[in-house]
Amino acid sequence: MSQKSFDKRMLLISTSVIGLLIAAPAMAQRTAGSQVPQPADSQTSSPDPVDPTQATSEPENADIVVTGFRASLNNALNQKRNETAAIDSIVAEDIGKFPDSNLAESMQRIPGVALSRGDGGEGRNISVRGLGAQFTRVRINGMEGVSQVSGTDIRGGVATGRSFDFVTFPTEIFSALSVRKTLSADVEEGSLGATVDLRAPKPFDQKKSFVLTGTARGIYNDISKKADPRLSALVSKQFGDTFGILGSIAYSKRHIAEYAYSAADVVPTTVYGQAQPAGTANAGVIFPFCTPVGYSFRGAATNSPTAGYAQPNGTPIGADANNCSTGNPRTSTAAAYDYVMSRTGVNGRPGGGVYLPRLPRPAKSDQEQQRLAGTLTLQWKPGDNTDISLDGLYSRFKVDRLDTYFDARSFGRAISNNGQPLTSVREIEVDDNGSLIHGLFDGVDLRSEMQQEKFTSTYRQVNLNLDHRFSDTVRVYGLAGINQSRLDVDRLQVAIDANDTRDFSIDFRDNPDIPKIGYGIDTTNPALFQYGPPLANGDQRGQLSNFIRRNTITSKTFELNGEWEAAPDFTLQIGGQYRTNKYTARERQLATNTPLALPSGVTLASLTTVTTGIGSNLDGLLQDFVSIDPEKFRDAVGLDNYVYCSLECAKGTYGGVDEKYASGYAMVKFNTANSLPFALRGDAGVRYVHTKLDTYGPITSAAPAGSLYPSRFVISEVGRSYDDWLPSANLALDITPDLIARASVARVMSRPAYGQLIPAGSANLVIQTATFSNPFLEPIRANTFDAALEWYFAKSSLISVAYFYKNIESYIQTTSQAVAFQDIGLPLTLLNGTQLRPTDVFTVQRSNNTEGGPLRGFEVNVQLPFTFLPGVLRNFGALGNFTRVRSNINYVISPTLSRTAPLVGLSPETASGTLYYEDDKFSIRSTVNYRAAFLTAVPSGSVDADSTANASSIFVDASASYNLNEHIKLIAEVSNITDETNRLTVDTVRQDPLYTSYFGRTYALAVNFQF
Repeated sequence: MSQKSFDKRMLLISTSVIGLLIAAPAMAQRTAGSQVPQPADSQTSSPDPVDPTQATSEPENADIVVTGFRASLNNALNQKRNETAAIDSIVAEDIGKFPDSNLAESMQRIPGVALSRGDGGEGRNISVRGLGAQFTRVRINGMEGVSQVSGTDIRGGVATGRSFDFVTFPTEIFSALSVRKTLSADVEEGSLGATVDLRAPKPFDQKKSFVLTGTARGIYNDISKKADPRLSALVSKQFGDTFGILGSIAYSKRHIAEYAYSAADVVPTTVYGQAQPAGTANAGVIFPFCTPVGYSFRGAATNSPTAGYAQPNGTPIGADANNCSTGNPRTSTAAAYDYVMSRTGVNGRPGGGVYLPRLPRPAKSDQEQQRLAGTLTLQWKPGDNTDISLDGLYSRFKVDRLDTYFDARSFGRAISNNGQPLTSVREIEVDDNGSLIHGLFDGVDLRSEMQQEKFTSTYRQVNLNLDHRFSDTVRVYGLAGINQSRLDVDRLQVAIDANDTRDFSIDFRDNPDIPKIGYGIDTTNPALFQYGPPLANGDQRGQLSNFIRRNTITSKTFELNGEWEAAPDFTLQIGGQYRTNKYTARERQLATNTPLALPSGVTLASLTTVTTGIGSNLDGLLQDFVSIDPEKFRDAVGLDNYVYCSLECAKGTYGGVDEKYASGYAMVKFNTANSLPFALRGDAGVRYVHTKLDTYGPITSAAPAGSLYPSRFVISEVGRSYDDWLPSANLALDITPDLIARASVARVMSRPAYGQLIPAGSANLVIQTATFSNPFLEPIRANTFDAALEWYFAKSSLISVAYFYKNIESYIQTTSQAVAFQDIGLPLTLLNGTQLRPTDVFTVQRSNNTEGGPLRGFEVNVQLPFTFLPGVLRNFGALGNFTRVRSNINYVISPTLSRTAPLVGLSPETASGTLYYEDDKFSIRSTVNYRAAFLTAVPSGSVDADSTANASSIFVDASASYNLNEHIKLIAEVSNITDETNRLTVDTVRQDPLYTSYFGRTYALAVNFQF
């Protein structure tokens, strides 16, 4: 980060905090003489759950009702204090109003929780105590749920895992969430990090027999420059004391514009270079670029590409002593070429110490999001001992995204595609680590790439809940339910090319994160680009791909639990659960990815538009460019008439995982407050779970004679099962009425992602990679220990410190190995019609179980209302937490190289701070969230790079509200006040920029009514 950016960030943060402080005098004048609300007393405990929609009250101040943000904090604190396990909660400030606009963003205030952001900077998923989203389970109204989204490849592509994307759900349909960091035997398995419970409101949660509330927001982003609506409503009606109905609905529409520099990868120049053939001077030496005229290396005259070089189909490319290819002269300078070859790097090869971005490019993403969700709950309470409810929930998240890129494609192509070996280098400079500082090149192929993706994520759930107390000592409760998460994706990619351009420059000297790029041509002129089939000599003229995919996860759950209070404050609890998860993935692709010639009379000028805003939003370093208009393209080429295929042509995917879990547990709960001189609360038990899974997936094989396509999919099936015993115990000792010590131990496990279990193998011929999954992967298992000390030193106040340790016994890694295509195990017929040879080397990636390692850390949490201050200052308060985590995982980088590094997704430090003011009319708060840099992949998948990482970030948000009267409230919110960016880098030492995006600040004005 530059000093200027740092100073700007610190100034904005300081301004946000100071703004809260200087507001006090004005508030004091307005509230003088009025009654100042007092915080609720959290010192008394109750076995009953706290109502998340109502404020707590004190016996000595029964006439004072605390509402709003302060009440939300008080209720959450009471819940935390009464639990035996380590659980942190967030509850609604008022009926139908969650404290934040995104559930994941709310959880940043919980110690140990770190947020990962997606498109437009919105919170997407969380990691807890260093363990990423794949290790966090989410339950909705008691049932495990998975929500799926699709994203750009840099953000994980189409979801195939078990992680939960919070972006798909609006906050307005939930009344409370809790993060369970330690497990009890009665909580089903599957979480290595935490279990998050989301709870929708019920009719008898409300103190009034009839409730009607709603909120209307207008949202504006300073990059998209569009105003969008966000609406929600809730209505609840109790019919006497026995029956109630509650319904809620929420709708939002949001436009996102995001600008970025993207490299896709950063690799040494040797990756896409050309080896001198046997029998020539310097045979076997890889020459990364087209050599200068008359070039000598190691005392021998060398031309690369060699004169007369022909592609595998026999077509010459036109290389001779003066030309790299036809119409593409050798313009490399000997000084620049010698500079490249003098740097050997870690691989020991000449040129291996110069690292270039594989696809240096500006990127623009425009998308429209629509989110619709609702709940419906019927609740029947025929008596004090019986509670039966039927809960329904629906959510639909619909996205129409258009991404455009402008690539320097040569740096990501080998000679088989007339790529980097046909490029001349005139000037180049790298730093001591080999990272590019600046360079000037000729013979560069440019590509304008358009990716249009339309996806819809739909979630449905219905569950029946029963809770009946047969007597004061016997209780039975359980649920039966079904939910389904479905993701439909339609992604179209079209590219147009301008080949062998001259005067291409890339320069990082002004900005280490975003280079200044010059293209040597008018990038907005469609007449300079081509679209059509590749030429016989290997010249590409655009690209076409389209896939249509549906992922479905259907879960069914039946659970029954019983409690027997065998003695006062001693309860035996037993239960059983049967669950099924069925994951299916179906994808069809175009039968051919070869661009066809445009219809007669159709030109690129009639199919293109200009992507604008690049320069103005990326510091003037990158340029606007021509790009395909997707709708014009579809109509002009008749894309709807193109042939799609899957099994018969070995494209897309066809697979699934069918899981069945049968589990049972036994647990005791106790409290010695009334039987011993000390108050020790706790639970101890064991859970047994039997997992049976059947998987099937596609393996590419040669097609039989007479088939339309050279290859096809053969479906491979694998079945297996395994068992786990998972003991656990939680203890809470009331050392004094205000001081609680906690300790927990447990054995936990987390299952592999669905995509990793499908038996499949495939190859990407464009970037020369192959990927294989592994249906025999074992779960990740760990033994955990937690200890905490909590001091409730004043009303509604807390200081706590917690230590946690996890001995992760095993881990799942994707290991990489360089293998000739003929040795991968896929049919050679895949190479038909390409410029590749069987001896060409591919990077093969496989999922494997590897050794784990220890994870340890501590977290500190403070909650402090300033009630000890005089006058209006007592209405202020603060929250703060800090978490430090360390882990050591032994990663397999290559067959001969390993590396010890932190767990992927683990930020070594995270912190959050909130300063707030609240009285009976006015409320304002500002929150600062810090997340240290974290690894996103080890190994990186890149050559000679150990990892990829997400840079550190600081996000500042603020909100304020004013009660016009007891029914109407005005709300103002702003997020990302400091205009923080999202930055990805590759390699721990070099930290080359991989992705730097800007998504701007978001403002909201709202009105809330409640009757």
